[in-house]
Amino acid sequence: MEFLVVQFLTGLASAASLFLVASGLSIIFGVTRIVNFAHGAFYMLGAYLAYTLTERLEGAFGFWGGLVLAGLAVAALGALLEIVLLRRIYRAPELFQLLATFGVTLMVQDLVVVIWGPEDLVGRRAPGLRGAVEVFGQMVPSYDLFLIALGPVVLGLLWLVFKRTRWGVLVRAATQDRDMVAALGVNQKWLFTSVFALGVFLAGLGGALQIPRDAVSHAMDLRVIVEVFVVVVIGGLGSVFGAFVAAIVVSELNAFGILVMPKISLVLVFLVMAAVLVVRPWGLFGKPEGPARQAPGVSIRPWRPFSPGERIAVAAGVALAALLPLVAGDYALTVGSEIIIFALFAASLHFLMTVGGLASFGHAAYFGLGAYGAAFAAKAAGLPMEAALLAGPLLGLAGAALFGWFCVRLSGVYFAMLTLAFAQITWSVAFQWVEVTGGDNGILGVWPSPWAAGPRGFYWLALAVSAAGIAALRVLVFSPFGYGLRATRDSVLRAEAIGIDRGRVQWTAFVIAGTFAGVAGALFAFLKGSVFPENLAIPTSVDGLVMVLLGGIETVSGAVVGALVYKALAIWLMSQTELSKLVLGAVIVVLVVAFPKGIVGSVEELRARRNRSEPNGAAFGAAKMEAAE
Repeated sequence: MEFLVVQFLTGLASAASLFLVASGLSIIFGVTRIVNFAHGAFYMLGAYLAYTLTERLEGAFGFWGGLVLAGLAVAALGALLEIVLLRRIYRAPELFQLLATFGVTLMVQDLVVVIWGPEDLVGRRAPGLRGAVEVFGQMVPSYDLFLIALGPVVLGLLWLVFKRTRWGVLVRAATQDRDMVAALGVNQKWLFTSVFALGVFLAGLGGALQIPRDAVSHAMDLRVIVEVFVVVVIGGLGSVFGAFVAAIVVSELNAFGILVMPKISLVLVFLVMAAVLVVRPWGLFGKPEGPARQAPGVSIRPWRPFSPGERIAVAAGVALAALLPLVAGDYALTVGSEIIIFALFAASLHFLMTVGGLASFGHAAYFGLGAYGAAFAAKAAGLPMEAALLAGPLLGLAGAALFGWFCVRLSGVYFAMLTLAFAQITWSVAFQWVEVTGGDNGILGVWPSPWAAGPRGFYWLALAVSAAGIAALRVLVFSPFGYGLRATRDSVLRAEAIGIDRGRVQWTAFVIAGTFAGVAGALFAFLKGSVFPENLAIPTSVDGLVMVLLGGIETVSGAVVGALVYKALAIWLMSQTELSKLVLGAVIVVLVVAFPKGIVGSVEELRARRNRSEPNGAAFGAAKMEAAE
């Protein structure tokens, strides 16, 4: 019993730091509607800066002052980021802000390695709190008790700020209706900047407070951001009190899960998040979303099928790609096969986001399930590659059918987070079910048939299958089903009024997208000759999102260009420099600012402007001639 009490107190101490970070993210999203993927990077920066400051400053004041100064320095960096970068893209589709903050995250990951080195850093113990207190015969660190007391204090201070100050009233009003706040004459720019700075300060302070408890490492950003997303979604977006309660729930699940249910400890919090979202889609203390803003994929220009000339150009491009094995070496063909496979993966996610308006944060689940399905068919059932490529994606289809049935009941960020929860559940099963999946050792020896064993043969196979899959997805866009799916995306009420079953149509689209992602995963398994849990992990899902957003979500086939650019650039940079993440992140940020509608979307926008200007110019010339006559 005594041990359980101490474990409970340890969970409460972890909850305090987690609450600080999660409340900051919740505040930022509530006002600016930015899904700030860089929030974990600011948490990491707070920890590194606190380490440096507490090592340089002497005495108790130097330590505690260093923690606060680290939070303030991170807040200043956050305000600078909001002014320099985010202000430029507030009018871009909301997911492009996610892409921009992802680019910032990549940059920060390399910058901390350059500045502080790759080794983990162990910070000083907190002055005055270096000992332990006996609780029921068990020793509890004094610093943990300090953190337990700090959580409610911060919650109370935030309550006072939001309830008893004019600034807090404006923030709460902006959370409810930003347009109305702007109509009342409030300067939204500086309101957004101040909110972003406060949220980032809380993240930086949360990271700084961790240095007496945990080592500081360059991997702590991604580790914390996943838990923070879970906390924010369980508590309810925009609810600080909800973040406080959810942080306690998540931290206690982590503290006791390893003791009570070690087999599912990695997935326990995601199971809880999935259950909460299914029962209460807006979180424990959140509020139902108001009228949806423009959904991903809505375009001001009607889409149209390829013209005969464009079809010829696309066919010529595929034919040129097919000629690559005649001039390229084995390494180039292997890289080319990987890029082509990820083009199909990105196209499947693009279909779901663009045509269906459903932004998935866990699309890697079906890519990985397809890879495992092909591996099981080849290794366990002894099927040849050709049969495994047909049977493997069925596992991706089954996963999409099951998870999609729950996911399509939600919308917006809650839909995205439920897809993330299911993806993490799938990853944890693959990671922990060692007897079947091999765990972290993976499944090895998934080799293609002899005719496709070489880089040249497999390249042609990957090109043929991926091109056929992308073409099939494009055909679906302009089919009656595609028009119905777009109708549900643009207006649910109007679609249901004319007899379209929104749930059935979106669920079907989810299954289609998951199946094609499974095809890409099956190809990837034979390309690499192995399957690992990382094929299902969050970074793979994020890669898919980046490819789609770079290409443009208001286009039909932009994901193909996005995949080619992102994957080719990432592979090339890794071979050229040790700072590949820094350069790649900078390129992503520049592309977001230069092409706020994606590469293909911006090109189409320029073409549309040119087409609009040419008739006007011709009409103006004709009018001048008539006047002269």
